[in-house]
Amino acid sequence: MVRPVAAHPVVELRDLTRTFPGPVDALRGVNLSVESGDYVSIIGPSGSGKSTLLHILGLLDRPTSGEYLLDGHPTGKASEGDRAALRGGRIGFVFQSFHLLPQRTVLDNVLLATLYSGVPRAEREERARAALDRVHLGHRLSFTPATMSGGERQRVAVARAVVASPKLLLADEPTGNLDTKNSAGIMDLFDELHADGLTLVVITHDAAVSARAGRRVRITDGDLQEVS
Repeated sequence: MVRPVAAHPVVELRDLTRTFPGPVDALRGVNLSVESGDYVSIIGPSGSGKSTLLHILGLLDRPTSGEYLLDGHPTGKASEGDRAALRGGRIGFVFQSFHLLPQRTVLDNVLLATLYSGVPRAEREERARAALDRVHLGHRLSFTPATMSGGERQRVAVARAVVASPKLLLADEPTGNLDTKNSAGIMDLFDELHADGLTLVVITHDAAVSARAGRRVRITDGDLQEVS
């Protein structure tokens, strides 16, 4: 599909560092630009800085120096309230461990995500049902996660992540708890979301998952390098 040219990148990291006591340089002068509609994988081994980078991209942590602009908004010195508003309205998260409420229905799990994402009350159920249709689970609304397969639970998690129409979908090892068949199904779903115009950043240690992205970035000891 033809996508309009955005006025600014969805993600822009400028000479970003993150240092922990020790000192430990988890990220070292990172520069990265992710345009609207990009599909980027960030691959690296354990301890390479992937989790630190994810926390910063998701506005769960702040850099030690440098700047992170999300959809054109500087985030480094933003208040916690402003960061929470940006996170809720512009970022969707998919985690390895699903993080669903096991005794609530599939529909309830997705509806709960609309409470803090700015979706108007009158639109919440319609948006939740549409998100579940989008991940091919419209026939499972009354099921609970405890009765579903790992692949289905991850699809619910994806529906929850996209229900508020975020600018950016962050996925942290999204196939880490899935078998080969269900992993392929989730990656096929990501391909569909990308084809619809969603911007994706997938953090993984799995080369097969990384290869599905249009752009690949490798992180090693806190340094980022684009992979051709």
